[in-house]
Amino acid sequence: MFTIYIRIEPSSSVPIYRQIIDQIKYQVATGSLREGDKVPSVRELASNLAVNQNTILKVYNELCRENVLKIERGDGTYVSSNKQNIPSAERKKIVANVLREAVIQAIQLDVSLEQASELLKEEYEAIKSERNK
Repeated sequence: MFTIYIRIEPSSSVPIYRQIIDQIKYQVATGSLREGDKVPSVRELASNLAVNQNTILKVYNELCRENVLKIERGDGTYVSSNKQNIPSAERKKIVANVLREAVIQAIQLDVSLEQASELLKEEYEAIKSERNK
């Protein structure tokens, strides 16, 4: 079983179940979670995140409906797709959600759009360069 790293932002306007869905999709899209990886049970993930089991059940059901996860009765829940199966529009939405949080922080810290854009470009190039090594 692979560990799923999820950070819930209670102050976010995004509902908790949507935050969890987006982060799992992000991990699938980036390859952190790969096709065939077993994910924690509903009870286990709910306990780890300190959220209601019904919230995780809703997340898993939605991800199964979208063919990101699949439930093998009596065996567990597995990643059923990889990033090639996630449409481009969905991948852009995932990135947009992350960038929205960065923009909020930039505005709160009085970082200009030009400065934030330059930081994004620098980080993008640095990480892309590291991954190509």
